[in-house]
Amino acid sequence: MDLDPTIYKHILDNLSEGIYFLNTSRQITYWNEGARKISGYSCGEVIGKCCSNNILVHIDQSGNPLCENNCPAAQTLSDGQRREAEIYLRHKMGYRLPVRTCIDPIIGSTGSIIGVVELFTDISSSMALRNQVHELEQMALIDTLTEIGNRRYAQMNLHARFNERKRYGWDFALLCIDIDSFKPINDRHGHAVGDHVLRMVAKTLASNVRSFDCVCRWGGDEFVVMLVHVDPVGLRSTADKLRTLVNTSSFAEHNEQIRVTISVGATIVRDSDTPDTLLQRADALMYRSKKDGRDRVTVD
Repeated sequence: MDLDPTIYKHILDNLSEGIYFLNTSRQITYWNEGARKISGYSCGEVIGKCCSNNILVHIDQSGNPLCENNCPAAQTLSDGQRREAEIYLRHKMGYRLPVRTCIDPIIGSTGSIIGVVELFTDISSSMALRNQVHELEQMALIDTLTEIGNRRYAQMNLHARFNERKRYGWDFALLCIDIDSFKPINDRHGHAVGDHVLRMVAKTLASNVRSFDCVCRWGGDEFVVMLVHVDPVGLRSTADKLRTLVNTSSFAEHNEQIRVTISVGATIVRDSDTPDTLLQRADALMYRSKKDGRDRVTVD
């Protein structure tokens, strides 16, 4: 059965997954509604532009840029092989979002490659986050600026983790995170930009932990993250990943890219700990990261 091309477009535009086409020059020739919802970029903002032209700015978990020498789409254009990967795109608002991507060649009538189609899916806990925001709003446990849990919610969650550990023996870890040199950003660019930075960092952190972990704004430019069922190796890996993803997040303000780094202190709960001693130790480790040069993770 032959369908009108507009029917195919209607089908693609109603998929929840992001889909876009690239020609052999890596220019974007099609961008569906799912791509807009996931990335924040409208069709008009990307059509005709090269995918490497400071749009999604794909990176891997280690922060290595993929859009130049390691672009999966460019590799598929070259060899015609299908590729799948989990990578991180930069949302229009600046934060880093994990996506699962699948790239296939588009073969023309002569049998040659005339482009690629890339399908990408948001693999963050976005739906769980949206549901959690609604629930926390009802209980006045939300930080209204960043839309993550507030200090009160963090304290409740921390006590709940201690109760679970006492009852079931489940270990957990605490990360204290502080944005480096945040005050100069506020002073130079104003509070509106400072608020955007806070939202960008919060969204990057919350989008890149598991749905049963907890990210909260502790106050000012400080955040806490609670990770359950994590060992020392996993703690270090997750903390480094979050630091890297924040480091590679950015947004434009008057033709200037606004970027920040974070200092992180991370520790696993001990038998002798109370909520206060655990917080104090993680906080001290965070300040050690500051003292040692910022933009780093300190784990005990």
